[in-house]
Amino acid sequence: MVLQQQSSVKFWGWGDPTEKVFITPSWTNHIDSAIVASDGKWLLSLTTPVAGGPYSIIIKGRNTISLTNVLIGEVWVCSGQSNMEMNYYWGLPDVKEELPHAANSNIRFFTIPRTTALHPQENCRGEWIECDSNTLKSFSAVAYFFGKRLNSDLKVPIGLINTSWGGTPAEAWMPAEAVNAETELREAATKLPVSKGWPITPGYTFNAMIAPITNYNVAGAIWYQGEGNTAIPHTYEKTFRLMISSWRKEWNRDLPFYYVQIAPFTYGTKPVGALIREAQLKTTSLMNTGMAVITDLVDNVHDIHPKNKHDVGLRLANLALANTYHKNIRAKSPFYKSIEISKDKVIVSFDADDELTIRGKAITELSIAGPDKVFHTAEAKVNKTQLIVWSKDVKQPVAVRYAFSNSGIGNLFSKNGLPVSPFRTDDWNIELGP
Repeated sequence: MVLQQQSSVKFWGWGDPTEKVFITPSWTNHIDSAIVASDGKWLLSLTTPVAGGPYSIIIKGRNTISLTNVLIGEVWVCSGQSNMEMNYYWGLPDVKEELPHAANSNIRFFTIPRTTALHPQENCRGEWIECDSNTLKSFSAVAYFFGKRLNSDLKVPIGLINTSWGGTPAEAWMPAEAVNAETELREAATKLPVSKGWPITPGYTFNAMIAPITNYNVAGAIWYQGEGNTAIPHTYEKTFRLMISSWRKEWNRDLPFYYVQIAPFTYGTKPVGALIREAQLKTTSLMNTGMAVITDLVDNVHDIHPKNKHDVGLRLANLALANTYHKNIRAKSPFYKSIEISKDKVIVSFDADDELTIRGKAITELSIAGPDKVFHTAEAKVNKTQLIVWSKDVKQPVAVRYAFSNSGIGNLFSKNGLPVSPFRTDDWNIELGP
């Protein structure tokens, strides 16, 4: 396994009431002990050293359990739906190319099988395995490329816990009481489309696939989900924020949380994908979060599963390296910040690490509207981290939208190569109808 370095790591288990449990980690050879409580449970915390190993841990009560080949490093939870789940068997060329040189005993995988539960669980099935050309095939590609980059840059062992399930909405990944305490969210959850292939009930995957690991100390979490909430996009921001805060409450710390904005895809005539991406963009205002924009990593907007998982993992890793590990990396896509109306033009300002650039002769997927709320194709020019927008058809502009559609792929980037997140400057109500 991999344990989180330089932290307090919990060990827990079961025994006979009043039984004494002794734990001896080889990095100190100091013996700690706990007494099994009347409910048959015990818990003990150990302080881990700086990254290294392998170590062993002896757990002794009326029986003895020996843990060997234990590394100390950085541990990350990797969760979401099918785009996080995708692996070699989905026909991913990036993973196929990786197999000949995948063996790395300093990257370890733990996969939690698809499971549901009515109530939070304290245990789960699964085992820690080392990364090699065989084990990589069935592991999350996004998580692997994320972990590989961290291992390469930080020079420490990396533990990756994959807990994902295709098709699942965010409500299933958070405590049911958190959803049910909010009338709006409780009612929205009843509108999720029922499926035989995945759970939609609030709390069901959280109880079985997140709750069992909340005692396990981790560095942070990465997340790729949102497609499963396109049936109820208007509540996604509130749901997503609540999910993140509920995880942080369970881990009892401000867990770093980096996530992927969903990719362009033809969802139909209603702009549900655009609204989910907008909710994800707004969620970046939460402290200690970061969002990987991937509009440029899609080669087929009719496929909800883009094949390029290498660069997705890389962008998530760069966010972690920049923000959690304080490396000098420009990892953030430019995000819309504010607008200023100047006669017949709109000056759009961005929160950006670098100047903007338009790839191609003219900007695409950009529109502008006046007081009548009718959008027209717009022109633009870049001024450092600002975009000056206009249209000959709009004399009194009030709003700008960029790639604000289900499948729009824009061509506005930062000079360091990251795409600008889709956005709109207005807050006009978008009715989706029945």
